[in-house]
Amino acid sequence: MNLEFHHINFVADDVGRLHEFYTDVLGLDDIPIQSFPRTASSEDAGYDGDIRFATDGGMQMHLAERDFKVAFKNGHVINPVEKGHIAFRTDDLAAFLKLLDAKGVPYSDYGTAFSKEWHQVFFQDPEGNVIEVHQQVSTMG
Repeated sequence: MNLEFHHINFVADDVGRLHEFYTDVLGLDDIPIQSFPRTASSEDAGYDGDIRFATDGGMQMHLAERDFKVAFKNGHVINPVEKGHIAFRTDDLAAFLKLLDAKGVPYSDYGTAFSKEWHQVFFQDPEGNVIEVHQQVSTMG
């Protein structure tokens, strides 16, 4: 099972302003939103907040509109767009979930609620920081 750092997610009330800061001031490149197919949101599932993406060519920044109710809406405990999170990509999410279970780490499995192409799981470190681990759906067995 491989695990690699993938992105940092910052949340904001004004995503456009935050994106402008990272692209204009720090010189990161915009990643077109079309590069991230989203799952349709409904009254009781998903996320329809404003999102933008930027990159230095390797690391990505995902900038999302703060939503205090997304965990309740999706029937989960952990809210990845309340204060933001860091994210890792794996090539074997099932093995990673077995590791979390063995270590007694509770998690919220959002599946593809946010992205059509990623199966996302969120959990917290001992200080309450939210961590995402995801696998591209096309690589899941």
